[in-house]
Amino acid sequence: MTFRDMTITETQARALAQADVNVALQMDEDAFRGFYDRTSRMLWVYLQRLTGDRSQADDLMQESYYRFLRASVTLESESHRRHYLFRIATNLARDRFRRQQTQPLLIPHDATDVAAPPAASTGAVEGRMDLAAAMSKLKKRERALLWLAYAQGASHREIAEVVGVATSSVKPLLYRARRRLALLLGREGGAR
Repeated sequence: MTFRDMTITETQARALAQADVNVALQMDEDAFRGFYDRTSRMLWVYLQRLTGDRSQADDLMQESYYRFLRASVTLESESHRRHYLFRIATNLARDRFRRQQTQPLLIPHDATDVAAPPAASTGAVEGRMDLAAAMSKLKKRERALLWLAYAQGASHREIAEVVGVATSSVKPLLYRARRRLALLLGREGGAR
């Protein structure tokens, strides 16, 4: 059963079975479904950009919503809920990255198991591939900063909450991330 098929009562039962504590849900099922519909796509894209892997993004998204439902915090508005969810997702991605750094990388024995990237047919596709390759070479935090700022349109305060840095640090961190991305793309002087 996938997370999308689970009802809130099933999710609550799962949480109670694992934690053996009484978890108070702050949202009813209809409110959660609406919240999920409004946030799931942007959260999945954020996690996919952060991890560079679709299956990890799926797993992290499911775990993020599960932990969001288990949390016994009172959130005042839609914006607070969304930022709390992104904070959970960011922390889960960091934890997974740390675990992967300590575990050996498994490489398939047969080279035919690895699919070759598709050939680019136009300049626009090549540009997207260059950007994707350059983004994959950035640090996780740099990718998160750039994605939240430019793809999601988050404010510096919102970015600081999600990434876990001081609000005053966001501007210089974004500058460095843009500059590093520009260098990876072969553009001198940094992007503006």
